[in-house]
Amino acid sequence: MDSRSVSNFELKAINAWDKRNFTRGIKSLFLEYCSNSTVHGVKYFGCKRRTLFEKIWWIATFLLSVYGCGRLIQNIYRKWEQTPVIVSFAEKSTPVWQIPFPAVTICPETKTRSEYLNFTDVYLQMNETYREEMPDEIYDRFRAVAQVCDAHILRNVSLNQTTDPSCVDLLRNVSIPLGTALFFCKWRNDAGRCDEFFTETITEEGICFTFNSQSAEEMLRLDRLHTDYEYISEKRQSPLWSLEKGYAENTDLDTYPVRVLGAGARAGLYVLLNLNSFDTDFICRGPVQGFKILLHTSSEYPQVSKQYYRVPLKQEVIISVKPQMITTSDGLRDYTPERRQCFFNHERQLKYFKVYTQQNCELECITNYTLHRCGCVKFSMPRDDQTDVCGASKIDCYNDAEDDLLEEDVKYIVDKSRDFRAKCNCLPACTSVQYDAEISQADFDWKSLFAAFRQTLGEQDGAQFARLTIYFKEAQFITSKRSELYGVTDFLANCGGLLGLFMGVSLLSLAELIYFCSIRPFTILRSYSVKRRESNALFGPPPPTIVEKPKEF
Repeated sequence: MDSRSVSNFELKAINAWDKRNFTRGIKSLFLEYCSNSTVHGVKYFGCKRRTLFEKIWWIATFLLSVYGCGRLIQNIYRKWEQTPVIVSFAEKSTPVWQIPFPAVTICPETKTRSEYLNFTDVYLQMNETYREEMPDEIYDRFRAVAQVCDAHILRNVSLNQTTDPSCVDLLRNVSIPLGTALFFCKWRNDAGRCDEFFTETITEEGICFTFNSQSAEEMLRLDRLHTDYEYISEKRQSPLWSLEKGYAENTDLDTYPVRVLGAGARAGLYVLLNLNSFDTDFICRGPVQGFKILLHTSSEYPQVSKQYYRVPLKQEVIISVKPQMITTSDGLRDYTPERRQCFFNHERQLKYFKVYTQQNCELECITNYTLHRCGCVKFSMPRDDQTDVCGASKIDCYNDAEDDLLEEDVKYIVDKSRDFRAKCNCLPACTSVQYDAEISQADFDWKSLFAAFRQTLGEQDGAQFARLTIYFKEAQFITSKRSELYGVTDFLANCGGLLGLFMGVSLLSLAELIYFCSIRPFTILRSYSVKRRESNALFGPPPPTIVEKPKEF
């Protein structure tokens, strides 16, 4: 083999390996790397023309650069790992016709009709003697209605009922019917009976009425729920809309859930509300009689007591709606839910709900915790056939359970065994819509209004009216969007910039280091083996070679 076919460094390395001196071979390879490396400062490590002080200075400088670069890269990695998502405004505004009109749930504050139960009279006379004379039917109605009244008024009343499977039927029998509570409705330009627009919904406030909600079949997992009663009586389907994807491209303007084409009262919902004066009760729900109003998305089960607007009697309330929508970019789908801080619908399966929203998850969470604490759940909570409905004597238990669950987050910081709230894992949905509102209110002179229509409407004995109008404030709104703050490309670009600034390192520099640590040693050994075989074939075993010292640079 011609020694001129290999480099000077390779020849020296072969001679070193030929003497079976491992240390000398590694040193020769290291000197070759230092002389050819593109990393700044490395070439001075093996240069014999440099003094020891110069070499130490360059080594110290190099190590400091490596340390500074490593610390900065560590900070970038921590930011990339902990805060990879940013919520910013979308580039374009969104027209209101791309989202459904808010689902509207209306709950009367008057819970009973006086002809079936006078709650105040029964409450004031509730004692052991009166209880013995009270018909069982009245007592059962009183205990059922007690579950939708203010809890503090019954603290000292013995109700003696742990389970109540017929609670919803009793409430439905004594509650204000839809046709009475909602006297007249108008949606956009269509006016008519309110039962054409609203349907019954079971909430923690009792029997309420909801407009523009998804059907029970689309929102709930009916195969896992009991069959004693329906939570949602809405039957209309919404096959061309979902919370996550919105309306399909081929959707007509007249679809369900309904939507509007623009802003203003003419494109909104108008409801004339009514409660008869002889049905009002001031002990069950306090002195302010009227209605509670909740605005929510069509796929969200209403929880009226959490947040609501109040419409008092003899008042006109106008609600101007401002949507707040958050979407998530497709670039975040590969992130874990914990990193992006939201769930796509297919990632989080709820036991009783088909559609994941944070409110649906919270409802299921409080249901499970109430069952754990009380051995039963409130009548409005989703349950299966094996779960009991709490009776009136369990009111304090399920109210305390809800309060305790709210404290779990704080208690979990101190005591990790209190992890029930953490197990719920109710992150926001990756696509969510919230309906904020601006409210204006004025006196409603309904008597003068009815006087003008006396011939068509007639006298309303005992009636007390209120009027509600809901519409979008603006025809467009700004959507928020979750997107990548630091993606993989940004992370690599920042790392490459720091490596280039501190040490002049590029991707090829790293490839060069890998080459000298893996491929180059095997190339040298292979050249040595070829040389030795050729030498043995021509001259026999070679005499001991003299190791040539590396030349100084």
